[in-house]
Amino acid sequence: MKDPDPLQVPALTSRWFSRPASSAAPVVVTGAFDVLHVGHVRFLAEVQRRRPELPLVVGVEDDARVRGWKGPDRPVNPEEERAEVLAALRCVDGVFIISGPGDVTGWDAYADLLRPLGMAALAFTAGDPHTEAKRRGAGVLGAEAWEMPMTEGRSTSAALSRLTRSS
Repeated sequence: MKDPDPLQVPALTSRWFSRPASSAAPVVVTGAFDVLHVGHVRFLAEVQRRRPELPLVVGVEDDARVRGWKGPDRPVNPEEERAEVLAALRCVDGVFIISGPGDVTGWDAYADLLRPLGMAALAFTAGDPHTEAKRRGAGVLGAEAWEMPMTEGRSTSAALSRLTRSS
């Protein structure tokens, strides 16, 4: 049997950790969600409040992708545990884990990954370094792009910095 053509292999793949009960077009959020903090919770709750009739599904980047972006000491928590904690939040209806090479971050790869969800909106925080790519990807998919406010001073990097300074 011949190896598949590398151009035919999807750049990003996903697997459900917990599926939403509703089949309605979801609002989607993606990220590392390492060391869940109040900024994450406020962001997700606000996204859900914006369109409560739609399911909120969260894509969690796998360990290898997070390590590639943030360094060898990250993530602090493994992907399965990050997905479990997110799935336990009242405002989250489903969680999936995103896998693929760490250097694949373009809007086209995410559009291919998210297309089967038939999503209604893609939500992200103000100041996200991939804002324009996310807007473009949402547009290609016919979804709304929601730029939500960030909780100032609350990020995983800031929390880890405070921990290392205090120890």
